[in-house]
Amino acid sequence: MLSMKERVLAKTKKEEAMKVIKTEKDYDVALERASALMEIDPDPGTQEADELEVLAVLIEKYETEKYKIELPNSIEAIKFEMDQRGLSKRDLIPFIGSRGKVSDVLNGNTSLSLKMIRSLHKGLGIPAEILLQEKDANLPDEIQWEKYPFKEMFKRGYFSEVFEGDFKEGKEKGEELVHAFISTSALPQDQVIMLRRKRSNLRGSSKNDVYALSAWQMRIWSLANKVKLAKTVEFKELDDSWFDYLLGLSRLPNSPLLARDYLADSGIIMIVLKHLPKTYLDGAALKRKDGKPVVALTLRYDRLDYFWFTLVHELMHIKEHIQAENDPGWYLDDLEIEGNEQEKEADRLTMNALIPQKYSTDLDHLQSTADVRQVAKQINRNPAIVAGRLRKKRSNYRIFSSLVGHRELRGLFPEF
Repeated sequence: MLSMKERVLAKTKKEEAMKVIKTEKDYDVALERASALMEIDPDPGTQEADELEVLAVLIEKYETEKYKIELPNSIEAIKFEMDQRGLSKRDLIPFIGSRGKVSDVLNGNTSLSLKMIRSLHKGLGIPAEILLQEKDANLPDEIQWEKYPFKEMFKRGYFSEVFEGDFKEGKEKGEELVHAFISTSALPQDQVIMLRRKRSNLRGSSKNDVYALSAWQMRIWSLANKVKLAKTVEFKELDDSWFDYLLGLSRLPNSPLLARDYLADSGIIMIVLKHLPKTYLDGAALKRKDGKPVVALTLRYDRLDYFWFTLVHELMHIKEHIQAENDPGWYLDDLEIEGNEQEKEADRLTMNALIPQKYSTDLDHLQSTADVRQVAKQINRNPAIVAGRLRKKRSNYRIFSSLVGHRELRGLFPEF
């Protein structure tokens, strides 16, 4: 039987050993205690057996962090496989590309692209973690990156956050850049329009290139996430008087910029982003993860009347739909296409906000630009808004052309 002194010493050693291992001294103590326990070979379920199990975990964790095994160099791994299989540089062409590319890669002048890594992993069996130089890494899912409008995306700086080279170099890394773009945009995948079989929140035609559409959508999300607003929107504040003040700004110079500031002061983000080729899009409404609503505009038509209709339409989605419990959280709109019931509601509310109903009947008799200007002044709106309504109502887009604000928008925004 152990004396009291021996029991106290044993308890002290146990307490010293049973803690997170941070130093070599802690490590030595834990090893000593584990060795002592292993000598007595405790029965499963006993206190000593449980202690030994915990010590084993602590020791393994420390050893893994302290004595990390470095991954072999990816190029050396390729050369090793070549040596083992008796392969020449020419034999690597199917995996890497041209003879020149093979030499550049083996000499360390060109880094491995994701396409090369896939081929080498599949063809030569080199582990992905070695080729990617990342412990326990797996190859990302293969995507049809060629279907994205890569050239246009590159030109517009979609990849600027993840790549600094020229287009030729970027094209070599095509799949990698698209993967990085998708990753950094951080758009929840269940909200990407092209991945949805049911596109109830897409107001558009089958002519849309869904890859281009989703790229634009992800870029909007990425840009929106960078905007910092102190104000949190109060949806109850978005009443008739709020819209009336917003639309009153339309009479002032640079009114689109004033509108953006007014929205920001209300806790709403406004982003202008040119639409991509083969997409037919005027605007979008969405909600960030933190609940802050976002309005996105393409300025597809550089006219003031179209700007105000699109802006208010997307704001109506935010006011009436976005904050609903089961709402999809995204609306993409081609306003030339007839929409569903929610879209029709947003259209109706927009028309009533732009020109209050009590004035709408007075529009029928308007014939001259002077008449339009007079009514616009009376209702505190830009004449473009009244002229735009009359052109649509009469299905005559030749009338009042001088009032709708041609080419007054894009020059206000750097992208254009």
